[in-house]
Amino acid sequence: MSQAEFRRLYDTVFPILYRVAFRIANNEEAAEDLCQDAFFRLFEKNMNFPSPDDAKYWLIRVVKNAALNYVKRKDKEKKAYQKAFREETRAMETGETEVIKKESKADVQEALKKLPENLRIVLILKEYAEMNYKEIGRMLGISEGNVKVRVFRARERLSSLLQETVEPPQGVQNVS
Repeated sequence: MSQAEFRRLYDTVFPILYRVAFRIANNEEAAEDLCQDAFFRLFEKNMNFPSPDDAKYWLIRVVKNAALNYVKRKDKEKKAYQKAFREETRAMETGETEVIKKESKADVQEALKKLPENLRIVLILKEYAEMNYKEIGRMLGISEGNVKVRVFRARERLSSLLQETVEPPQGVQNVS
């Protein structure tokens, strides 16, 4: 792959990779590092692909897997830290709107984490990487119809998980 081809690939694919990595890892610096590492691996191995799309799909797979590993590692570190120091993590409250925004983002992230991996990945690729059904199917090795079903199911489950966090349990009245 020539330098010009590599640069063109980097310029077009990096934003997509970053969105995927950020939505999985929920950390800007980590997302950037994961994307850079993927491109470094591509460059270091001097890999050639039949088309730029094949390179794009390979990079997305590498970043997706690296981000999932990053999240698992961070969760283990967090649990070990909390166990060792018996501390709770608390968000700093600087204002009502900021708190509400953070809670909403946290609710969505938590709900995403509760989705099975096969549903979570297609939803992240569809919504945050802005990939179409055909691209997702090709990347994951499943049919376009299967991708549509998984995206639908993921949205439905995410919606019900978010409703559970908003609505009080049955029998409990919301008094305002």
